[in-house]
Amino acid sequence: MTEKPQHAADARIALVGDRSPGVRSHTRIPLLLRALRERDGLDLDAYWIPTEEAAEGLAGFDGIWLLPGSPYRSEAGALAAARTAREHGVPFLGTCAGFQHALLEYARGVCGLTRLRHAENDPSAADGKALIVPLACSLRGHEGAVRLAPGSLAEQLLGAERTVERYHCAFGPDPRHLDALRAHGLRFSGTDDEGAVRVAELPGHPFYLATLFQPELAGDGTRPHPAVRGFATAAVRHAGA
Repeated sequence: MTEKPQHAADARIALVGDRSPGVRSHTRIPLLLRALRERDGLDLDAYWIPTEEAAEGLAGFDGIWLLPGSPYRSEAGALAAARTAREHGVPFLGTCAGFQHALLEYARGVCGLTRLRHAENDPSAADGKALIVPLACSLRGHEGAVRLAPGSLAEQLLGAERTVERYHCAFGPDPRHLDALRAHGLRFSGTDDEGAVRVAELPGHPFYLATLFQPELAGDGTRPHPAVRGFATAAVRHAGA
């Protein structure tokens, strides 16, 4: 297991995903890290962790960001990243596919719904057997309104009850299974104007936020999205603890 840092300035974050120059969110990461350091004084020591390697060692990090870029090379590795953050109280941010796999991990690991699947990873999953399913209308390249629940972590970070965010995905949660996740403590704190879930968080956790939208694509990368800044702040706090 990786040793924990000794100083807040050494806050170490795991960027879990199969890094590719063809994934726009991946190319944004260096810009965001620089902006966090220069604008916000949040100095993060970031390590890219391929999904095949994510099942080991992540508990030693001060933050875990499960990035877009599905289908992942290892679904098991992506689920392990979300599970490590959830079980060990490590600040977690999951965006796009990270949101999808965070929900899948929670359904399997907390709710006992071990047979639920991600339709992108398992296209043969029968109707009702997939938690993550193709969206009726793809959101690739789209922007859309998100309504945030008052008092939620998401609402506190953004300072508003409504925001417009950028997407690049074609899969989302099947609403038929979401009551089970709610009953086991997961909070769905953001929806689109039609009520479809777009944000999830875990009350009682130091920082656990998952968004179907991609906050890393906001603006030009020089002003980190409040969700990214909040995650970075939580990671530095975790290092200092």
